[in-house]
Amino acid sequence: MQFKPLAKTGILVPEICLGTMTFGEQNTQSDAFEQLDYALERGLYFWDTAEMYPVPPKVETQGATETIIGNWLQQRGGRDKLFLASKIAGPSQGGSHIRDGKTRFNAQDIHSALDGNLKRLQTDYIDLYQLHWPQRPTNFFGKLGYGNQEAQNTQEVTDLAETLTALQQEIQKGRIRYIGLSNETPWGTMKFLHLAEQLGLSKFVSVQNPYNLLNRTYEIGMSEIAHYEGIGLLAYSPLAFGYLTGKFRHGARPANARVTLYSRFGRYSNPQSEWATEQYAQLAEQHDLSLTQLALAFIKQQFFVTSTIIGATNMAQLKENIDAFDINLSDEILQGIEAIHRQQPNPAP
Repeated sequence: MQFKPLAKTGILVPEICLGTMTFGEQNTQSDAFEQLDYALERGLYFWDTAEMYPVPPKVETQGATETIIGNWLQQRGGRDKLFLASKIAGPSQGGSHIRDGKTRFNAQDIHSALDGNLKRLQTDYIDLYQLHWPQRPTNFFGKLGYGNQEAQNTQEVTDLAETLTALQQEIQKGRIRYIGLSNETPWGTMKFLHLAEQLGLSKFVSVQNPYNLLNRTYEIGMSEIAHYEGIGLLAYSPLAFGYLTGKFRHGARPANARVTLYSRFGRYSNPQSEWATEQYAQLAEQHDLSLTQLALAFIKQQFFVTSTIIGATNMAQLKENIDAFDINLSDEILQGIEAIHRQQPNPAP
């Protein structure tokens, strides 16, 4: 296990973060406890969750993931050995059952959301608290172009300085230690960083965005910010909903897979993605690697990645994913990846 600095905090975090969004939906509490125990045994003390989880979001299960982790903490203890991350949901996409789908990143909603996070997690602080997606209309969750926003900018958007001030208040209370962004754009990231410096407030230390062989859009703009500003990526969806494990090759649909169970997970199923996935799978086979190993090893070797968020619905997947980080890709393999990428760049942004 390698450890990397979390921005300029002086904190080192594992290069692997355990994602938990299946807990309470595809995984029972018993399943989750087994994963959490094993993760800790392997040195994965960085765990990520959210008030919206599990996915897909439903009114009857909302918050179940945090509740399961809280139950684990209550039974196992050792809170001080973990680096625990959670999130406040943004408006709309998280479902109307969360603050009527009208979340504002202001002091009132941040305080209220954090109350819920802490209660479910059975802890009095969160190490990394993230804005799950921007409150403003912009291009995230698979939307590549910014497009014509004039008609969309009708919702009330909280001033970014007000959001930073609200988060600073929670830091001062000791309820959160550090703050992070998620599904954020280059403009939003730089604006927040500039305002924090200008106002003397805590800066965001991470950005949790999608990044994988089928979606390398983070390299456009955001990687330069990581280089100059020191704010690293927490890469989510590294296996592209399982497509980059190879289990959906040639039209296969395993019975209990997320893509099979839920129609909303179609982001990586277009013809361009399927073509690219097949090319990457053949490249992996040529070098005696699994597609999973190729996909995860590629991410860990990017300079701008602080940690890769892996999730699993069974222990075999979890073990395979963790073991993949022992692989280092050769220059020849990396050149092969680039050759495929040039033919079909970012087929599933």
